[in-house]
Amino acid sequence: MTPWNLLDLDKALRASWAADTCSPDDRPDWQPLNPAWGHCDITALIVHDLLGGDLMLGEVYLDGDQHGFHWWNRLPSGVELDLTLEQFQQGQSVTAARVVERPPGPLPRRWDEYLLLRERVVEHLGHLPEPAV
Repeated sequence: MTPWNLLDLDKALRASWAADTCSPDDRPDWQPLNPAWGHCDITALIVHDLLGGDLMLGEVYLDGDQHGFHWWNRLPSGVELDLTLEQFQQGQSVTAARVVERPPGPLPRRWDEYLLLRERVVEHLGHLPEPAV
């Protein structure tokens, strides 16, 4: 297996995000100029597959109204890693951060997109650990 670094992982994810891996709720607003849009949950799960740690979840607000949730990672070292934070380009804020358990087994609503994103990342990085199911 060829070694890779966090920059390689970041580049592989960015090259792999697309409308067909975006959350169905966010898909109408997805565009190549903001490729991270709608990818936080499955991106955080792939990072978790590779690096472990905690999954973080926060609430997204814009102008005082909640607009969904945002996922990112806390690595075993305690460092928080958010590879999709730049998707918030309209002044959104993320609050109420908390650690959440990884959903058991296949994801109830995003499994196909998760597997497709993983497949694309594998094309860039090579073999990855099997998904946690």
